[in-house]
Amino acid sequence: MATKRDYYEVLQVERTASGDVIKRAYRKMAMRYHPDRNPDDKDAEQKFKECAEAYEVLSDDAKRRRYDQFGHAGMKGQAGHDFGTMNAQDIFSMFDDIFGGGFGNGRSRGRGGSRAQRGYDLETVTIVTLEEVLFGVEKEIEFTRQDTCQTCSGTGGKPGTEPLTCVTCGGAGQVQQQGFGGMFRMVTTCPGCGGAGKSYREKCPGCGGNGREPRKVTLSVKVPAGIRDGQAIRVHGEGEPGSPGAPRGDLHVVVRVETHEVFTREDDHLILRMPTSFAQAALGATVTVPTLDGDHELTLKPGTQHGDLLKVRGEGLPNLRSGRRGDLVVAVLIEVPKKLTKEQAELLQAYAATENHDVMPHSKGFWEKIKTYIG
Repeated sequence: MATKRDYYEVLQVERTASGDVIKRAYRKMAMRYHPDRNPDDKDAEQKFKECAEAYEVLSDDAKRRRYDQFGHAGMKGQAGHDFGTMNAQDIFSMFDDIFGGGFGNGRSRGRGGSRAQRGYDLETVTIVTLEEVLFGVEKEIEFTRQDTCQTCSGTGGKPGTEPLTCVTCGGAGQVQQQGFGGMFRMVTTCPGCGGAGKSYREKCPGCGGNGREPRKVTLSVKVPAGIRDGQAIRVHGEGEPGSPGAPRGDLHVVVRVETHEVFTREDDHLILRMPTSFAQAALGATVTVPTLDGDHELTLKPGTQHGDLLKVRGEGLPNLRSGRRGDLVVAVLIEVPKKLTKEQAELLQAYAATENHDVMPHSKGFWEKIKTYIG
C-alpha cells in the first residue's frame, strides 16, 4: 500500500492554519491541477485527487481533530469518499458546489441545461520602480493564455464537419453518478463532450479537439501611484475564455516594487540614510539631499547627533486611496574619516583634550527612532 502524504503538506499550510486559509489553499491547488488545465496528465490528476482528499478531512472539524491526534490511521473506517477511484472531474464538480461555483469562477446555465463555466483567472507579474510608484505608470504586460482555437472557433471539431449528439450524455451535457455508497446522485459535467452536448468524430487539427490553443497576449495596464509591493491589479475579462455562454476570467497583475539604491520605503514614507561629516554635524550646515522628484536643501543644526532624524514633509509617496504624500525621513549618519592629515590629527587631539570624558553618550535604536518619528 502506498504511503500517503501528510494532508497539511499536500495543501501547503501550517498545522495551525484556520479554516479560511485551508479553503483558499485548496482552491489554489485544485485550480493548478484541474484536469481541464492538465489534459491527459496522470500526475496532475493524482495530485488533484490528493488535494480533494486532504481538504475533505481538514475542512471538517471533527475529522481534523481525529487526524491531528492519530494521523492517517485515525481516518480508517471513517465515512468519506474514495478519491482514489473517483474521476477527477467528478471531484471538481462535487467541491464546486461547496465553493459556490467554480472556485471563484461563477457559472451560468448553458444549452441543454448544462452549466457554462466562466473562464479561469490568470496571474502575471510586473516590476515597477519607486519613481514609477510616485507618479503612476502604464506598463506593457506580456503573457500567454489558453485562447479559443482560431481553426475551429473553439468547437474542437475539424472545420467543415457536422457535430453529433454526444452518446455519453444524450445531448444533456451532464451525467448522473451514484455517490456516498448509493445514497445520493451527483450530477456532473459530461466527460465526453465537456458539457456542450455535442461531439465531433474528427478532431480539429489545430488544437487536437481541445478547442483551445496557447496564444501570446500584450496588454497595456495602468499602475496607479502609491501602489505597494505585492498588490494586484485586476483586468476584467482578460483571463481564459469560458465555455459557450459564459464570460472570460480575469487577469490579475501582481506588482513588484524594485529595491531602491538610495531610499527605503516605510508605508507612504521614504527613509534616506545620509552620510554626514563630524564637522557638519558639530558646527551645523546646509546640505542638499535627493528626493524622488528633485533635490532639497536641508539644514543641520549645530550639535546634530548620529542617528538623528530630520523630516522633509510631503516628499514621500502618495497614498493609494487619498493621494496624500507621506514624508521623507533623513537619518543622519556621521562618518568617521579613516585617514587624517598631520594637521587634522593635531587639531583633533587638541579638541579631545578639552572633552569631558565623564559624560557618557546615550543612544536609541535606529528603527525604534524611525517608528517613533513617523508614527
